Amino acid sequence: MSGYGERYDQYYTAVEAALPGYLPREETLQKTVQEAMAYSLLGGGKRIRAVLCLAFCQLCGGTVEEAMPFACAIEMVHAYSLIHDDLPCMDDDDLRRGKPSCHIQYGEAMAVLAGDGLLTLGFGTMLDQHHTGKYPPQRVVKAAAELAGAIGSAGMIGGQVIDIQHEGKPITGEELDLLHSLKTGALIRASARIGCIVAGAPDDVVARADRYARHIGLAFQITDDLLDVTATREALGSPSTATGRTKRPPMSPSTAWSGPGRSSGTWCRRPILPSRARCWTTPSSTSWPTGWPSGTVKNLFSI
Repeated sequence: MSGYGERYDQYYTAVEAALPGYLPREETLQKTVQEAMAYSLLGGGKRIRAVLCLAFCQLCGGTVEEAMPFACAIEMVHAYSLIHDDLPCMDDDDLRRGKPSCHIQYGEAMAVLAGDGLLTLGFGTMLDQHHTGKYPPQRVVKAAAELAGAIGSAGMIGGQVIDIQHEGKPITGEELDLLHSLKTGALIRASARIGCIVAGAPDDVVARADRYARHIGLAFQITDDLLDVTATREALGSPSTATGRTKRPPMSPSTAWSGPGRSSGTWCRRPILPSRARCWTTPSSTSWPTGWPSGTVKNLFSI
């Protein structure tokens, strides 16, 4: 088995190489919005959602090539969410990964349209796979439905609503758990589930993948919130509460490590990529494949 870092790099490199091929390339009168879409989609990032999709598909007997259009579609939808999240009417961030946010670079109207364009392109990319003849139609439809459910008002958008409504206000631990599970966690969970679906995995395996990815999503959000409070603007590449930005209270370290029903042994001790043994056994198992990190959130995101 190759090491964790090597496998992650392989998936990441494959996604980075594939993404540009799904963007419109022809010269048109609307080329500005296409440039804005490319600016945001190809602007870097860990590609964790795409990597999870590829890894779970391969784990369940599929191939990276089979999962790639779906992984890229997920990244398009994720990029759309970041564009809209940065808008002045939302989080009002003028930097994204150390570069001007889309609305700073192209203007608010073009940023809204670029986000809309990536959202529709993501679903189009996914559903277009029906015409290739490589996939049973029901898998394509099921994957698209999974993505739609993850980003709607009962998923990512719902989490953003809770976030906006609690800006500058107290929030309970239960409300914060729900916010994170929707705003960040829903798309991460869908990424793992879609990888399984593309490979034709049975429902019980999809459910185990979902449970695995739920822990990853929570750990990801805790790390993000801790950095938001402690890191500098230069380190983050975007504003943080440490530099004066005021938002809802982030998840505190005490909440993060001692929430109801959670411990570092039940949801933080997870490699970011799955192994066959870990998905086919209980999530509470603490055995680790050789070369995979364990123990802390820092291990998960030191890539």
